Amino acid sequence: MFLKNLHLLNFKNWPEAEFQFAEKLNCFVGPNGSGKTNVLDAIHYLSLCKSYFNTIDSQNIKDEEPFFVIEGDFEKADSAHHIYCAVKRGEKKVFKKNKKNYERLADHIGHFPSVIISPYDRDLITEGSEVRRKFMDSVISQSDPVYLDNLVRYNKALQQRNALLKFFAANHQFDATSLEIYDEQLVQRGVPVFEKRKEFVEQLVPKLLHYYSFITDGKEVPFLEYQSQLSNGDFTESLKAGLDKDRLSQYSNVGIHKDDLTFSINTRKVKKFGSQGQQKSFLIALKLAQYDFLYERSGERPLLLLDDIFDKLDEKRVEQLVRLVHQDNFGQIFITDTHRDRTEALVKTIDDKATIFTVDNDLVSDEEK
Repeated sequence: MFLKNLHLLNFKNWPEAEFQFAEKLNCFVGPNGSGKTNVLDAIHYLSLCKSYFNTIDSQNIKDEEPFFVIEGDFEKADSAHHIYCAVKRGEKKVFKKNKKNYERLADHIGHFPSVIISPYDRDLITEGSEVRRKFMDSVISQSDPVYLDNLVRYNKALQQRNALLKFFAANHQFDATSLEIYDEQLVQRGVPVFEKRKEFVEQLVPKLLHYYSFITDGKEVPFLEYQSQLSNGDFTESLKAGLDKDRLSQYSNVGIHKDDLTFSINTRKVKKFGSQGQQKSFLIALKLAQYDFLYERSGERPLLLLDDIFDKLDEKRVEQLVRLVHQDNFGQIFITDTHRDRTEALVKTIDDKATIFTVDNDLVSDEEK
């Protein structure tokens, strides 16, 4: 699978732009703020129906414009697919494949997989558990529509249960039978999500070890651990045991919505003890492990989007990384960097068919190396 071209209209800082891509390696070079990352984000839209950096669609429309459009053509084996995304202020997002609207955006997820590695990924380490749950959900959902359906239904039941707890508190009443209806839904949908997350992390760990060892020459050992209240016993019994706390807080305190991941290197927490270089290396290894997971599940090589590739890594490490992902088990690659000379020097040694785009505040030129 590869993305042949991309057309942007009023997307973020781009009034309009057209890109024709090489099948393997594509680079975007230009100063900070010129719009390089926005191109990667547009590709992410075509893959996952949403922005990687700002999930409020209307905020991705160019200032003072009424709408944006993103279009691209994918080639997969013997088939071609035109993907169209449009967002107009105050209206529902339009998403089409080959001019046909999707009934549900979830039906698109997983057919054109992608993995992005960005400096913003540091939030996975520094921010709260919600960011790490979203990481798990995004990856697993790309390869398992049943998981996504269970997750959506779980979150709906959770929202309704929390609303009922607030209603009871406000009206000084309580009806255990009404609450049990939602408990049953949480268990029915939550247990399969827990099992899939557990399986996902188990499969990710050896891949993480492999890639981190490559990046750091095997000098350190990373580890990834899944934490869930469902590991401690029966979900139904845990909901009953936590009922008094739920009534007091007017919130459901037990369930997969409290799950988390812990990251460590040599048994020490990455968040507290990891240097910037260690954190960057850990995140790159984690995302490459994600890539392998999606490839194994879908049989499609995901698009690999490397944003600000030299951030926190020396040039030797970057060259090692690009050589690694340029191998046959990886597919199409998109790279951003601020220095054209540096990128050209790197690309010349790896791929003589690569395309380099020079980006400068909504202006673009391209050159095949």
